[in-house]
Amino acid sequence: MAAGKSTVATKDQVLVPETLLKKRKSQEKERAEKAAERDTRKKDNKKKREQIFKRAESYVKEYRDAEREKIRLARVAKSEGSYYVPAEPKLVFVVRIKGINKIDPKKRKTLQLLRLLQINNGVFIRLTKATLEMLKIVEPFVAYGFPNLKSVRELIYKRGYAKTTQKQRIPLTDNAIIEEHLGQYNIVCMEDLIHEIYTVGPNFKQASNFLWPFKLSNPTGGFRPRKFLHFVEGGDLGNREEYINALIRQMN
Repeated sequence: MAAGKSTVATKDQVLVPETLLKKRKSQEKERAEKAAERDTRKKDNKKKREQIFKRAESYVKEYRDAEREKIRLARVAKSEGSYYVPAEPKLVFVVRIKGINKIDPKKRKTLQLLRLLQINNGVFIRLTKATLEMLKIVEPFVAYGFPNLKSVRELIYKRGYAKTTQKQRIPLTDNAIIEEHLGQYNIVCMEDLIHEIYTVGPNFKQASNFLWPFKLSNPTGGFRPRKFLHFVEGGDLGNREEYINALIRQMN
């Protein structure tokens, strides 16, 4: 009887090939690794969000303190019977508003160096003696001025595109894109990028080159009738200082 039972038990057994067992084990191991990786990524993302939030708060405080300091210095100067002269602006936004007709090689090359290859292209540049000379050369083709924080933020959020190492134009839909290309400069999110541009920080060149030239629209209501005159003569060309912000609003 014992021998008979042994024979029945052998018939009831389901033999699983060893290869299938190995495959199951490897799949279970892979699932466990993916779950652990997912948990780690969630924790890292949470830490990054907290870090980004703290940075954004510190930038807001920095901007607010700077504005208050300007007001304080102006009040002190007024109480002493003198004038408060603010520091020279470091940031300029340049937008091309004229085409290639009747353009000499020097002006064409300067526009290329400024990355203003098409009408309504706009770029941020650091104001130095060299860039000021370049702006004077191309003044008959561009409008430029000193953007405020609101203009910088709106341009980057609404019209900002990244230029990858393969020279592709990709929208800034994720902070991971910024971190991938500018993380080595401690620029990991949109607010870092805006702060670096607006304050003309030590890594301004890398941040500015990372941004594809802004492709703006024609201004709401169009340009002035005498568009190709200088701004101070009733046209649109040349330096318009703080009034560039109004043009950015119309073209953004």
